[in-house]
Amino acid sequence: MLASACANPQESQDNAGNTRPTETSAPANTEPDKQPARTPPSGGEKVSAGQIDATALPKGYPVMAWTEGDGTTVGVVAQEGGCGKASVEVPTQSATQVVITMIETVPSEPKPCTMDLRYPKITTELDQPLADRKLVLKNEQRKS
Repeated sequence: MLASACANPQESQDNAGNTRPTETSAPANTEPDKQPARTPPSGGEKVSAGQIDATALPKGYPVMAWTEGDGTTVGVVAQEGGCGKASVEVPTQSATQVVITMIETVPSEPKPCTMDLRYPKITTELDQPLADRKLVLKNEQRKS
């Protein structure tokens, strides 16, 4: 016969009969980050919220973009989870706007995956500097 047990060292102390819950508190005047990636990487210049059109993104999707160097390198925060892998594409570049599609590629066949979300910072190259063009962010999920 097999048996296993796991002991909690705190339960073996004299207060084992005390059922009062443990109290925790957050420091005063702090709010947890609602968006995991809030700042561009070192050397990046954040694209202003007014220049970004994120209306095609799902609610809760991180929205942050930046430029690097002369403005032809644009970075975004993507979202991936479990077995998914994030990437970006630039399907459209015009004189007035740049469209960046953030893609999460997931396995085509079901398999065990972790239940986590990750927010990688990914960069892509434009033909011309972003300058004052509108940055339109979209996302899609694909199967590998």
